Amino acid sequence: MEKGPFSVEWLAQSSRGRAQPIATARRPRSPPGDSGGQESPADLGDPGHEAEAGGGAAPGRPRTKFSAAQLQELERSFREQRYIGTSEKRRLAAVLNLSQSQIKTWFQNRRMKFKRQTQDAR
Repeated sequence: MEKGPFSVEWLAQSSRGRAQPIATARRPRSPPGDSGGQESPADLGDPGHEAEAGGGAAPGRPRTKFSAAQLQELERSFREQRYIGTSEKRRLAAVLNLSQSQIKTWFQNRRMKFKRQTQDAR
């Protein structure tokens, strides 16, 4: 078999005889207790971790479907203050069984919805 530039043998020899292989980028570690939006498959069965049916979204974490109780608490907190602080984010994440990044994203999206609503009212 000929060892052309795209054969397995050529690749194996070239990686042995040259500089070390390119290192892959590593993700920064999340602080303990913060899943950083990455949930294990076991967590996906919990309320607030259900995927919505349908495709078309980018691959990765499925869209979170919030329960009525979670939305009620998030909306109550949003009415009090549009920008969430770290301690309130931690509290809501613990109470609602969501990650801090989910809470942060919900508040970002809710502020954009609020902005659209106020612009439409003018």
